[in-house]
Amino acid sequence: MTTRREVLKLAAFAASNAALLGAVRAEGGVAEAVAAPIPFAQQTPMRIGAAALRVRDLHAMRRFYTDLLKLTTISQTASEVVLGVDGVALLHLIHRPMAPIAGASGAGLYHTAFLMPSRADFARWLVHAALTRTQFTGFADHHVSEASYLDDPEGNGIEVYSDRPASAWLWVGDSVSMGSDRLDIDDIVKLTDRTRDQYDAAPSALRIGHMHLRVGDIARGRAFYEGLIGMERTRERAGAAFLSSGRYHHHLGINVWQSEGAGARNVAETGLAWFSLAVADDAVLADRKARLTQAGMASEAIATGFSVADPWGTQVRMIKA
Repeated sequence: MTTRREVLKLAAFAASNAALLGAVRAEGGVAEAVAAPIPFAQQTPMRIGAAALRVRDLHAMRRFYTDLLKLTTISQTASEVVLGVDGVALLHLIHRPMAPIAGASGAGLYHTAFLMPSRADFARWLVHAALTRTQFTGFADHHVSEASYLDDPEGNGIEVYSDRPASAWLWVGDSVSMGSDRLDIDDIVKLTDRTRDQYDAAPSALRIGHMHLRVGDIARGRAFYEGLIGMERTRERAGAAFLSSGRYHHHLGINVWQSEGAGARNVAETGLAWFSLAVADDAVLADRKARLTQAGMASEAIATGFSVADPWGTQVRMIKA
């Protein structure tokens, strides 16, 4: 049986001990692969649909996401590849070979968070990542979830995580408890065979659980995503706020940790082009469009919905679920 030390060595985690943030023993699980239902994050009135990245090297980025997560190609043209799971589009890669590289201090993407349907799926994926020598940037036990962090070849942040059961989340009124403790990797990977890669396909219920954005101002970000888009604040901490629909811990994170005071994005740069919010109710979709119009924010009609730019220029697509 491979030890965690050997897993870390295989993955070439150059400074992984500094990235590990504490240890809380997580709940147990079953070792067998069990088909998981669509996660709670995707059962709420509003939820994340897909995300689109502007990329310079389309071939390398496609290979990275297909190798890392086992996403499959849903469609492709000379300028765009759409990746997903079982026909569900999750990630659009838009080819812009001459695009300037986005800096880390501007508004834009902090990370795209891919939600594994179960803890056992997360365990299999962690072993897959280790055996394929994936370079991680950190790990954390967030109390509501267990998470790993890395970057793609063009510097876009990625989180891969699994949720604890919603019944185990601690709410105080409308605020949910989330921390950043050390991830107990041993307790997770004991759910699978650590000696071989069993993550040969993405789980059918793999989805984007949340998006985390860099913004220039938290109050302005909340005014847009909470006041106009209609998400609800679930937690706020120094330099960051978390918002959701239907009492998920968060569908959206916004922070100013590196980007405080940032102005409008250069929409020609690499990075996040748009992300979508799938809305279950036609009346809610119409209400959000009316709110934005009343606030003087222009929107553009797209298939089954509309697109609007946030205060920093990131396009948010609101579509019928």
